[in-house]
Amino acid sequence: MPYAYNGKILKVDLSTGKTSVDEFDENWYRTYWGGSCLGAWYMLNEQRPGVDPFSPENLLIFATGVPTGIPAPGFARHSIITKSAASNAIADTEAGGFFGPELKFAGYDAVVIKGKAEKPVYLWINDGKVEIRDAGALWGKSTGEAQALIREELGDRRIRVAGIGPAGENLVRFACVINELKHANGRTGTGAIMGSKNLKAIAARGHNQPPTADGKTIRDLAKWFADHCMENPANRGLRIYGTGEILAPYSKDGLLPTRNFQTSTFEHAEEISAEKMNETILVEGEGCYACAVRCKRVVKADEPFQVDPAYGGPEYETMAAFGSNCGVSDLVAVSKANELSNKYSLDTISTGSAIAFAMECYENGILSQQDCNGLDLRFGNGAAMVQMVEDIAHRRGLGDVLAEGVKRAAEKIGRGAEKFAIHWRGVEVPMHEPRVKGMLGISYATAPIGADHVVVEHDTDFDFNAPQVFMDQARSLGILCRLPTHTIDEDKLRMYYYLEQHFSFIDTLDICVFTLAPVRAYTMDQVVDLVSAATGWECSLHEIMKAGERRVNMFQAFNIREGFRGKDDWLPQRFFEPIPNGPRAGYKVDPEQFRKALRLYRRMHNWDPETAIPYRAKLVELDLAWVADELAKYTEVPE
Repeated sequence: MPYAYNGKILKVDLSTGKTSVDEFDENWYRTYWGGSCLGAWYMLNEQRPGVDPFSPENLLIFATGVPTGIPAPGFARHSIITKSAASNAIADTEAGGFFGPELKFAGYDAVVIKGKAEKPVYLWINDGKVEIRDAGALWGKSTGEAQALIREELGDRRIRVAGIGPAGENLVRFACVINELKHANGRTGTGAIMGSKNLKAIAARGHNQPPTADGKTIRDLAKWFADHCMENPANRGLRIYGTGEILAPYSKDGLLPTRNFQTSTFEHAEEISAEKMNETILVEGEGCYACAVRCKRVVKADEPFQVDPAYGGPEYETMAAFGSNCGVSDLVAVSKANELSNKYSLDTISTGSAIAFAMECYENGILSQQDCNGLDLRFGNGAAMVQMVEDIAHRRGLGDVLAEGVKRAAEKIGRGAEKFAIHWRGVEVPMHEPRVKGMLGISYATAPIGADHVVVEHDTDFDFNAPQVFMDQARSLGILCRLPTHTIDEDKLRMYYYLEQHFSFIDTLDICVFTLAPVRAYTMDQVVDLVSAATGWECSLHEIMKAGERRVNMFQAFNIREGFRGKDDWLPQRFFEPIPNGPRAGYKVDPEQFRKALRLYRRMHNWDPETAIPYRAKLVELDLAWVADELAKYTEVPE
């Protein structure tokens, strides 16, 4: 019998209304593990290349990891995998909360959805039973309204709901999927794909947690984490301040994106900081299923905007995207933008970035006040920023243009707007400065989903000011020496390569990065012990690192099959220009050094240094010969 997983994957065809179940053997699960690696298997096996993201043929996959749902901190996440509405490349996004474990307890390890319903529907999964139910009364509703109506209709307030609001319904290309009103599968437009299928939500309820092989070890390690996590400086900061703890220090050190990445320090950072939040509008901290970290923020305010605590509170990326990057110093305005984003199912990074782009266009005379729906859309105008979130979600006026993402918006606006569109592959850049963090530059350029900030731990965690515990725990990954933050030399590329495999297995097993080494409380040995105890398999760090490498190569293969090549790995022009002022004045990415780093990165992977096509030998070594055969149908695969 399988431990920790069900061995069943639900398949739903919304066009026909038919459902079926795939069942795979133990070796298949031990090879692909779940999460986004499972999703990549389906995307490569069951979807032809060239499918439009909004086509009914595009698969939409909700997947848990093999150990998802074990009663220990860090095992609450699930992945969504599809073809991106933003980039036309692979889309992969993870979220915490309670939906992933509930899906597992409801009897399925993943849900693979294709087709398009004739009218709005939602999917109801209840202890193995599946219904496609009418969602006509839910369409047009916010995520909160829809969740309440679903629970009322089905008569169970414990039902977990992952769904979309008006932004997903309106096919905003950076719409996301929200569960429990505050946990977002952000980035890459998965909510728009859901909307294109007329799928409002998936509701799950389960009472059958899969058995584990060694419950005592899991309980003991869960208790150890609860007792000791506050001894870890990163977990302690997350508990007290949430991810926003880094905002004020980032500004002081010249790491904080400000006014559409024009500079990297914000003179009003203290006003939108986590410390300010704790002093003023914070209600409480919350956590995900079985987690002792409790990094989520819940805020409430009445003036100058009413902020509903049901939608949580802003995290660092959101605080920077709507705050410093829009030049806004009003924490309540930032929190209101976060509430609206969760209510309408908008990715906060892309939404804030789209507004910051429009603000720079406005201040440079490319957009007029009339173009901006009558708003004085200058940097720092918090009220205008909040209104623009509404306009994007409902595709009103300029909001309709920005809803396409900054790449497409700049092309439509023209008149030089392209130079203010800070994105890569159509995905807006997250709130970290690649002119200072060398590994983030590589990540933004090469990440398969487009600009992505969670491909590796950040350079600052291994520089000369980082806590010693981070370095001690990184040693089992082969990272032995501290390195300067801004470099992208051979030593930094080696660090990047190891961390990339590490982060990739995190997303394959759907573990929360806020719980484990090298920066958080669990050691690598403890993670291996937890996975072994869950599955009954005698796992090793080598095995799960290989699972991460397998996912990296499968994602790369999908993108190669879609026509992407090494020439598509680069950065926005702004990052090759020096930061004009502040503590990091003069920092920039050197294009020749960066080009050299990209070639070395590909060679480390055993990919062709020019095309970035994986060598067949590498795919065979990863038990992916079938992927090499699939690629060979469309392009020459180097031996």
